[in-house]
Amino acid sequence: MIDFKNIEGIYFVGIGGIGMSALALYFERGGYTIAGYDRSESRITLSLIECGCTVSYEENVSSLPDLFGNIYDKDKVLIVYTPAIPGENRILSYFRNNGYWLYKRSEVLGEISANTDTLAVAGTHGKTTVSTMIAHLLKQSQVDCSAFLGGISKNYDSNLLLGEGRYTVMEADEFDRSFHRLKPLMAVVTSLNADHLDIYGDQGTMVKAYNEFCNKIRPEGKLVINSKIRKEIVVPEGVTCFTYGLDSKADYNAFNIEHCKNYYRFNIKTPTTIIEDLHFAFPGIINIENFTAAIAIALMCGVKEQEIRKAVILFQGVSRRFDIRINWPGLAYVDDYAHHPEEIKTCITSVKEYFSGRKITGIFQPHLFTRTRDHADGFAVILDELDEVILLPIYPAREKAIEGVTSEMIFNKMRSGNRRLLNKEDIPGKLDVSKLDVLLTIGAGDIDTLVSPIEEKLRKERVR
Repeated sequence: MIDFKNIEGIYFVGIGGIGMSALALYFERGGYTIAGYDRSESRITLSLIECGCTVSYEENVSSLPDLFGNIYDKDKVLIVYTPAIPGENRILSYFRNNGYWLYKRSEVLGEISANTDTLAVAGTHGKTTVSTMIAHLLKQSQVDCSAFLGGISKNYDSNLLLGEGRYTVMEADEFDRSFHRLKPLMAVVTSLNADHLDIYGDQGTMVKAYNEFCNKIRPEGKLVINSKIRKEIVVPEGVTCFTYGLDSKADYNAFNIEHCKNYYRFNIKTPTTIIEDLHFAFPGIINIENFTAAIAIALMCGVKEQEIRKAVILFQGVSRRFDIRINWPGLAYVDDYAHHPEEIKTCITSVKEYFSGRKITGIFQPHLFTRTRDHADGFAVILDELDEVILLPIYPAREKAIEGVTSEMIFNKMRSGNRRLLNKEDIPGKLDVSKLDVLLTIGAGDIDTLVSPIEEKLRKERVR
């Protein structure tokens, strides 16, 4: 148990991360002095500074504010870090070597989870979208909630939502087994594709970790599982399990899906009723499946049918999740965070379905050397589905380079004759706007820094 008594400030090592920044905002609004370090300036760090947090981009102990740098005040502060920060980081080493109270982000989130009715969303992909959908459904109802999200909700322009309701929505992150710290009242599992094999070794071990997460659900709690993975999950004793999906046999099933010009119409079957004629102005059949999970949880929390109907049509999505930046006749630009072959497959399938028959150019930045090594074949197969591909160098994140592992591993396995290897700094300069129809940027690294320059170039050079 973390003792927050007599604590004046909290320092976040890696404060610019999407999960860390939500925690920083949460405690800043609780009256604590907040400071932190990150490698580079970003929209997130700038917004934290605007909220009164102190952020440094220097990996130097001299950059620490007095409250955190003076070891005689160490009992007045807590240090929160993310495993994405290398252990040899000088600031983290200073705190560790001088006996500060250090906690992983997952430990702090687990502490919050233990003291609220947590709705946790797990899965190798889809969890950010589903958790944001759940939060939106509850915020637009009389139920209300707070939420720690893994992306910026476009409805609320934040990754932290605070409310008066009893529920708190959280992403259950499988990296470093972080989700084992949570104690949810209800949980969703969206998918179980092999990922983070640098942590788990193989998919079987990863699935066992997910089952351990399910065992963290409180007695009399509820578990909602994608019907496609039901057989891989062992439901804990005392927990009620439901399935969801597009399968007609699922407990919560989306059906009669119709793609109209700018929206979808569909129905939802629940164990007790049918909700008819929902309107959803957001791309991709996969997102109807995602909303099915969110609706299941919302109904269990007491959200009413008419509240769901209104909230579904008002949902605007999540930044960098099928984020349509431009949608003109003859030119569209979509940005997506996908970084696993299955996520990219889902993204590309949705783009093809939404922009049917059009030429699609994709710019992909692989994320992590280990993921590239483990899934090079899968990346090559799905990227070959695009009409044109630009591959960028691997974004290393927390990892050191692995000899022989580069973007060329993917490039050499591809069959497409219309592919190029470019450096990030070459984009957007080498984009020929006159030859673009649908442009798609894909990746979880710093490819996001290209989004605004690309969008600006497209808007400037292509007359609507």
